Amino acid sequence: QVQLQESGPGLVKPSQTLSLTCTVSGASITTNHYYWSWIRQPQGKGLEWIGYIGYNGFPKYSPSLKSRTSISRDISKNQVILQLDNITPEDRAVYYCTRGLGGSPDYWGRGTQVTVSS
Repeated sequence: QVQLQESGPGLVKPSQTLSLTCTVSGASITTNHYYWSWIRQPQGKGLEWIGYIGYNGFPKYSPSLKSRTSISRDISKNQVILQLDNITPEDRAVYYCTRGLGGSPDYWGRGTQVTVSS
């Protein structure tokens, strides 16, 4: 059973860096062909893809967020890490970690709410 668990601060101040961790169990983040994505959903809005890191360690980012985003991994802990710089209130959302092969994700974490407030 593959499980993804997001963790991180629920409250971030504007201009700070958001750091979220996705801890994966039941599968290795280095397994061939899988991509580990971060997706977010602001309240009342649709899903927004942030980026992914592939099984080979190469990341890819949404063009609209690329300048502020970094996705990395800790293989020893089987974790995928999201960093989003210069947070603004528009970054308030539920953040999800997912696994996929290139199409729709086949596993999702439960999500973690991030609020931006000074």
